[in-house]
Amino acid sequence: MRLVHDVLVTAFLLTAPCVLAVQDAIDIRVQQGTATEKQTREQLQRLLRTYDLSPWFFTKLIVIDEKAIPHSHPVLTLHTRHGRDDELLLSTFLHEELHWFLSQRQKDTEEAIKDLRVLFPSVPSVAPEGANGEDSTYLHLLDCYLEYGADQRVLGELRARQVMEFWATDHYTWVYKTVLASRREIGQVIATHNLIPLSGSR
Repeated sequence: MRLVHDVLVTAFLLTAPCVLAVQDAIDIRVQQGTATEKQTREQLQRLLRTYDLSPWFFTKLIVIDEKAIPHSHPVLTLHTRHGRDDELLLSTFLHEELHWFLSQRQKDTEEAIKDLRVLFPSVPSVAPEGANGEDSTYLHLLDCYLEYGADQRVLGELRARQVMEFWATDHYTWVYKTVLASRREIGQVIATHNLIPLSGSR
């Protein structure tokens, strides 16, 4: 029992600085200033204190806007829809951060999309199955794959898959279903073009 305790304490001491660094570096603002937005900000702050998200941290500013659809650019913006579900909010946050990762590696991302076009010659281009156009749907195959990997690292396999299965009935439904069904093929594209954020995805 003592050995287990020492291991847990050591693990906490090793990860705590990363968690605190992310928490201190991030600026979370509310757009409308409503109670719901403030609650979501507090929820996200708590999640950043709880989990080490440093491998997927690419922005310094986040806006909570209850009237917006979550998006990554020009400022990472989250809505208040998942105020009662930590895992869905966390996954949404990781999803938008990973868009920043891909945009910072534009050439590799474009080459990966070429490979995806060969694997999946026909993709949906409108919601809810696809994204906003074919190019965006292919981009989301990469992003959602990386999101799944990040969720696995943070939440564990079971909870990560439950999140992905929920998204597969909610939005980008074809994309998430394809990620679940074709992980090996998409993962090979990701690896070929070195689109792996540090140790953040499998």
